[in-house]
Amino acid sequence: MAGRHAEYGERVPKRKNTFSSRRRRLVQRAVHAGWSWVQRTGAVTAERPGRLHFGAMGTGTRLAFPQGTVFGEPWIHLGDHCIIAEQVTLTAGLMPDLDLGPDPILRIGDGVVLGRGSHVIADTTVMIGSDCYFGPYVYVTSTNHSYDDPHEPIGKQWPRMEPVEIGPGCWIGTGAVILPGARIGRNVVVAAGAVVRGVVPDHAVVAGAPARVVRRWTAADGWQPPLRTPAPVPIPDGVTPEQLLALAELDAESIAGLRAVEAAHEDVRAES
Repeated sequence: MAGRHAEYGERVPKRKNTFSSRRRRLVQRAVHAGWSWVQRTGAVTAERPGRLHFGAMGTGTRLAFPQGTVFGEPWIHLGDHCIIAEQVTLTAGLMPDLDLGPDPILRIGDGVVLGRGSHVIADTTVMIGSDCYFGPYVYVTSTNHSYDDPHEPIGKQWPRMEPVEIGPGCWIGTGAVILPGARIGRNVVVAAGAVVRGVVPDHAVVAGAPARVVRRWTAADGWQPPLRTPAPVPIPDGVTPEQLLALAELDAESIAGLRAVEAAHEDVRAES
């Protein structure tokens, strides 16, 4: 018998410690529930600002917890319905506890989304227009190191500052860097990882380091170079979420039948 156990011992399943497994699951659930509570409680809104007292904070705006570095908040104005993701840094001034005067330094418009881990460093004026969407880890700064003196460590030399302006409706891709003096127009796409300086015209797509215009729209010529994919078809007005869910459950045969019915209606309308 012992020999048989030795021969087939590797096939005998080990007895599980069901108590330990159950305890682990309970602890896991407790940790997730606790962290969700911490995130909800630690989020910053106009009604619950916590220690952060912004110069202005609009209705529906929320800073997720945990926040990144935030200082100079009296000179930071946030619009309505902004989403500031976790670990986003927002600063006004070179360091905390400075008097920056009567006007805001960092102004963020309505409906702006700042992705996780992004930084907006406003040592001088930075303006972000409404409805701009930032991917994760975007870096916007109005300050750059100078290296004029070859004998002095670069970190000890006085920096250069230039205002930054990002127009409304822009999409800033993951990991993009917006440098001092950048003037980005409206509805501009900044590709992931691009490094932007200088002036970017309206309705442009920029990419690269340094970023260059790779596509642009004008009223006279449309998109040049032309878009390679057709534009998405918007959802018609009046369509409800319930109707969209019902459409998602249709199979190919049902969709073909609906198209045939619609085509027949078009024929009747054409004849009349």
